[in-house]
Amino acid sequence: MTTAFDSVDLAGLPLANRIAMAPMTRSRAYGAGGVPTPQMAEYYAQRAGAGLIITEATQPSVVGQGYPDTPGLHSAEQVRGWRAVTDAVHAEGGRIFVQLMHSGRIGHPVLLPDGLRPVAPSPVKADGAVYTKEGMKDFVTPKELTEDDIATTIADFAAAARNAIDAGFDGVELHGANGYLIQQFLAENTNLRTDAWGGSVANRIRFAVEVTRAVADAIGAHRVGLRVSPGGTYNDIAEVDPEATYTALVDALQPVGLAYLHVVEYDRDLTLRLRKQFAGALILNPHTGSRPTGHAELDVVADGVADIVSFGALYLANPDLPARLAAGGPFNEPDPTTYYGGDHRGYTDYPTL
Repeated sequence: MTTAFDSVDLAGLPLANRIAMAPMTRSRAYGAGGVPTPQMAEYYAQRAGAGLIITEATQPSVVGQGYPDTPGLHSAEQVRGWRAVTDAVHAEGGRIFVQLMHSGRIGHPVLLPDGLRPVAPSPVKADGAVYTKEGMKDFVTPKELTEDDIATTIADFAAAARNAIDAGFDGVELHGANGYLIQQFLAENTNLRTDAWGGSVANRIRFAVEVTRAVADAIGAHRVGLRVSPGGTYNDIAEVDPEATYTALVDALQPVGLAYLHVVEYDRDLTLRLRKQFAGALILNPHTGSRPTGHAELDVVADGVADIVSFGALYLANPDLPARLAAGGPFNEPDPTTYYGGDHRGYTDYPTL
């Protein structure tokens, strides 16, 4: 029987175990320019016992930023900052992918320079507010992306992926979950377009497919994963028929040959459908209600539901989590009021600043 503590080959990348650290925003790229800090190198190196670390969400462009003090991968300074992080992780024997996330309509103009405004598939304002250094700010109506804007955004993702490899990352994960730009194109309530980028399922998945293809072409599909949250409602997302959307998306991506699909789970039946359909490895952040993913969720690997299981909150409180999981504990309890939750399903979404 395969267990979460067994090694695995991830599209040619050997992983020491099947335990992944889920991406969790930390807002520690203090100072100008969204440059990773020495604190971040220490933080990730402490968690290098994971089979795979997936970093906090990292913006591929200036306008892709949705929260304060988040890092980017669109400048030479950011690449140098990330190189210190990847070197620290690799020195401890770890493997690390960077998560590339464009926040789309989730954000606020005060977080952006030069009069920029959040962008989205359609000018639909999200319900809710975002944390800024000026306090909580209601979301604004975003600028609708033009055809040229879409082409530029896809190119930004590809350029950021190339920067990731230059920075020493083992690969990249595209954030297509939790209500950010890629999912905003997928969802019916955020994509009201009537052109070739909206309307039908085939058109709504097009942006996700084109971004993924562009990144795979830039750095190799074996270095690329995609995170999705079928049926998720975080950040005011409403998907009418997740099964139709995500089965079509997986079908369209099969020829690309991605390293993995990372599912933020809301529906086990749909997880199993995607598991059967997707040809690559499946990483699962299991649905656990309002509690963090814990020891019991190791069974998703033993039961064949997933190849790798990702842990969010528990990894914040337990840097040596694989060793503690192997021993059955003890576990430090995460404080749900002081971090961005990795699964966005049950915890207060404000950062420690």
